[in-house]
Amino acid sequence: MPPAGHACLLHLHLLWAPCLVPCRVFNPIVSLVVRAVLPSGSVVVNSCGSVTEQLCNFVCDCSDCSDENQCGYLRGSAVLGIPFTCDFEDSDCGWQDVGTSMYGWVRGRASLATWGMWPHSDHTIGTDLGWFLVTMSPPAKTTATAWLRSPEMREAAATCEIRTWYHLSGSCESIQGLNQTERPVLRLAVAHKDEVVELWQSPERSSEGWHQLVAYPGRIMEHFQLIFSLTQPPTCGAEVALDDIMFRNCGLPENFTHCSFDYDLCDWEAEAGPPVWGRNTSLNLGISYSIPTRDHSNNSRAGFFLHVSSDPTGGTAQLSSPTFQATSSCSLVLYCHLHGSATSNLSISYLTNSTKHLMRERTGDLGNFWVRERVDFNVTDAFKVLIEGVAGSGGTVAIDDLILSQGCVKEKEKLLVTLPSQAGASPCAADEVACDSGDCIAAELACDFADTCADGSDEKHCGTTTFESGAGGWHDVSVGRLRWGLQKVTESDIFLIGTFLALQTGEGQMVGPAKARSPPLGPSGPACTMEMSYHIHSDPQGFLAISVADHTTGTSQLVWQTQGRGRTTGGHVRVPLGERSRPFQVELLALVDLQGSASVSVDNVTFKQCYLDVVSPTAAELSCNFERGMCGWYQDLSSDFKWVHSTGQGQGSDHTTGSGYFLSVDSSVPWSHGQRAQLLTSRQEPATAPHCLSFWYRLAGPQIGTLNLKLWPEGGEEVMLWTRRGTQGSLWHRAWATLPSTGQQRYQVAFEVLHDGFLGDVGLDDITHTAGPCGAKLSCSFEVESCGLTASGEGTWQRQSNGTGTTAGPVADHTTGTSAGHYMVVNTGRVSLPAGHTAALTSQPYQPSVSVQCLAFWYQLSAGTPGSLRVFVEQSRVRRKVLSMSTMEGSNWHRSHVTVQPNGEWQVVFEAVGAGGDHGYIALDDLHVSEGACPKPASCDFEQDTCGWSSPSDPRLHSFAWGWKSGITLAKYPGPEQDHTLGTRNGHYMHFDTSVLGARGTSALLESPPLPAATDSCLRFWYHMDIPEHLCSGELRVTLQGAAGQRTVWSVAGHRSRGWQGAVVPVQSPTEFQISFEITTRRWPMEGTVALDDIMYSTRVGCHSSPESPMEEKPSGSFGSFVAEVVLGVLLALVIVALMAAWGWYWLKQRRLASRTPIESNSSQGFDNITFRDDKVIISPREGDQS
Repeated sequence: MPPAGHACLLHLHLLWAPCLVPCRVFNPIVSLVVRAVLPSGSVVVNSCGSVTEQLCNFVCDCSDCSDENQCGYLRGSAVLGIPFTCDFEDSDCGWQDVGTSMYGWVRGRASLATWGMWPHSDHTIGTDLGWFLVTMSPPAKTTATAWLRSPEMREAAATCEIRTWYHLSGSCESIQGLNQTERPVLRLAVAHKDEVVELWQSPERSSEGWHQLVAYPGRIMEHFQLIFSLTQPPTCGAEVALDDIMFRNCGLPENFTHCSFDYDLCDWEAEAGPPVWGRNTSLNLGISYSIPTRDHSNNSRAGFFLHVSSDPTGGTAQLSSPTFQATSSCSLVLYCHLHGSATSNLSISYLTNSTKHLMRERTGDLGNFWVRERVDFNVTDAFKVLIEGVAGSGGTVAIDDLILSQGCVKEKEKLLVTLPSQAGASPCAADEVACDSGDCIAAELACDFADTCADGSDEKHCGTTTFESGAGGWHDVSVGRLRWGLQKVTESDIFLIGTFLALQTGEGQMVGPAKARSPPLGPSGPACTMEMSYHIHSDPQGFLAISVADHTTGTSQLVWQTQGRGRTTGGHVRVPLGERSRPFQVELLALVDLQGSASVSVDNVTFKQCYLDVVSPTAAELSCNFERGMCGWYQDLSSDFKWVHSTGQGQGSDHTTGSGYFLSVDSSVPWSHGQRAQLLTSRQEPATAPHCLSFWYRLAGPQIGTLNLKLWPEGGEEVMLWTRRGTQGSLWHRAWATLPSTGQQRYQVAFEVLHDGFLGDVGLDDITHTAGPCGAKLSCSFEVESCGLTASGEGTWQRQSNGTGTTAGPVADHTTGTSAGHYMVVNTGRVSLPAGHTAALTSQPYQPSVSVQCLAFWYQLSAGTPGSLRVFVEQSRVRRKVLSMSTMEGSNWHRSHVTVQPNGEWQVVFEAVGAGGDHGYIALDDLHVSEGACPKPASCDFEQDTCGWSSPSDPRLHSFAWGWKSGITLAKYPGPEQDHTLGTRNGHYMHFDTSVLGARGTSALLESPPLPAATDSCLRFWYHMDIPEHLCSGELRVTLQGAAGQRTVWSVAGHRSRGWQGAVVPVQSPTEFQISFEITTRRWPMEGTVALDDIMYSTRVGCHSSPESPMEEKPSGSFGSFVAEVVLGVLLALVIVALMAAWGWYWLKQRRLASRTPIESNSSQGFDNITFRDDKVIISPREGDQS
């Protein structure tokens, strides 16, 4: 060992790092000069003068066993009557505090406590007079560790078991802070030679009170010491007490039997195969998924163990012991390793007169580690122990360290105990299972919810059971201190009767949930459900859960959970499992503290309507408003997160009635990039003609993902029918998609949410399924289809993306801003479209819903001579030209719009005219028809839509999106209670919740469409802020952005505006530009909301020529209520004085605001001089002539 103060080089198997503990903790020389010895009573030590090697070896050499005193234990506890135990009533048993600070361990009792949060009683006696060890004096501002070390112990048998009771009390203030991972951690480690191996660590969650710790150090062949440590973060006032440290089966009796297989099979005998137990090492077997990476005895790749691999004959490998005498005290401890197959099996039985009695069985994949098992035998006749292994396909079963207790005495006489013959084993191959009738069927047909055997025996042990005749196919795969086992009701229970599956104490040392697993089931149909009765009595840290494991993908999905409530609860639960295309296993998980009165039980398990082809009575009901259920839609439970039948919960009301139900994506689930939730129909009969599916959707939130609608033809590739990405505001929008004919193929329809964002929610309501294709779509992004637009003329319009297209076009679309986004484009080069020739793109007929409508679209013309784009409105076969553009510099998308006053059905025609250039293109994207006249460019009251204002989708900007909502209060999306335009809750505005700003994004951008160069323009808008000044380090700013960069022309620090306030900003730019509203902060959290409304942009008129100067404050609803209270509560004279003071305040504020507004320079700002066309015209189809 290195001397004190030098660096320690310690091999730590788990969480310990070099020199995390004082070096002298492990140095026996330095142990003589520890700074403190814990107070103790008078204890006789080694009265018979035994040699050093016989001290503290868990064997009594002195007649009074005093050679086993002060060893970290005494010879026994007089109170408990248990040998090799320290109850701290008479002594500290040799335990020493070896810390280097004032923070340490003392021996005390509750009646002496004058500080801290000591236990109210010890564990041994259960009163305040009982003694224990406890930590004291934790530092207030630094992380600290209290160290406690045992005396040296000599050796430990492989059966050694350490048990103690610990009591954690107090609290950590830091747990309430940002770092919720900080908590006090109690550890137990063993130090021997130059190694420190952690044996145990306290669980993450633990209630106050005494809890038992169980650890298994394994075989230790040299001197060793135990180390307890308590580490706690700053400001953590937690304290830990220890009591009743017990050492069981740790001595090395002369006649104990231990077989590590390092040299041979000892007295065990492997029966001839195949298959057969083989003795080998990890080194020889090579790297394979199912092979143990180390043996258990030596923790080495060169160490030996027994193993059996999968065999095509499907036989069983047998290992038998010598014959033992009848006994009531024989115990077998072994370590097993089952990995790689869900059907592997290990069983431990005993044989008497050729009769086999099963004692313990393990089935399935327990994981890539060694698991401890113990079996106690109470047999009245001579017997043999039989260990049998069956490795499933791709799996391995291994065993190591077989340890027999002293009660396992070999039979001296040669009694004949024969092994059962395997001649009557299954005649079926390894990939088959046997029916009760003797027939063989393919293994994958067992437990598929359909009778394949003529007698139905292939579905007998498939999880449906009352447990009265056995486990019904369920098997325990627990590896820790808890396990599942059958148990009978011993007292009246309202939830359970007869025999049931119950949580029991296991033989492992890990603290984790017990797990019982069904056989491989399925595939299953969409209506598949599991039902069961259950009972749980536990504190809130305990739970019972159901998960579904898919071994093909190696994933497990939680489908149901209930937690303890401090009392007995239970009942009957129905858990949807849904459609699963691959075999799966259901897992029962439970974790409670069995040391108290806690218990968990399960009974009467059934699987209903799980057959793959079960058809629901509502399968064909695709039209649904979700008021009374899901109709023909169901949840894909294999998805990562779920759709929820909801009434809003702060997100907003439904679309149908305003107070009913809709479907939403569960926002309580922590999402990750790329995860998905799917809503499916059952398989529909082939569609011989197109149908129309319309629906209302909501995509809200500052970083929401994608909503897709897909068609899944049976046996074919999926077809994308509709998609929308990014926030569309906290409002309901209507969409349409045509379901095409599928010929002879059945099909499914699926709504899919991709969570490629992480803040927001998705809603779905009022799905309508009608015969015939859908009409003209009011919105079209071209992401999925051309939306019914048809091409004619000499050139060819085509839908493409830059990444897949064959025609030259924009590098990115307008919708997504990426090369993968789609648009419509036509090649206008002279080869494709000669000069004067045209290529037309005609929409389907639009049905006018109001007398005035607005048609908006985005376009892009290539550089050079792209030709011209002409736009016509056609009605009653009369076509009128409403727009024309032929030049455009740069590569930006530009927005144009036209107000239409139809008197019937109308169509829009986009016509590209060739100009004879060598190369060129014209592109279109994002067509949208809305109600009402078109506003001026960049002006918007946000009542119908956002008028081209949008948040950029480029993820490199690390910015959030503004939302679009009404004044209706939403807990999830706060904002003013009234808009500015209408002054009501039903008016709309743009808004942003600044509390989301943080590491994932420090700003929120709202951008206008590109605008032309401006010499004397004016921007007017209304804003509303509700940000406490003491929480604010950010601002709202207006910037002008062009090709050469951006500059800020107005800003205001975050504050509480107490209503809507107006702002006027002069705008000048010699080149094309965009206006941006940006919220930004230098630190977070920045709690509060910002809203915008009634943006008005005027060109060539300046900011002082319009009487509509938005400078007065418009109170919100809450402020108006406040004013009304003041008016009713004061005299008229005081009101007049207050109003005069208010006018004076506003006048001074206006002067300050005007002084902060920058004066625009007439000099060039370096923006590109891109020509802009206003393109706004109001037309009437009844006037003019045909073009």
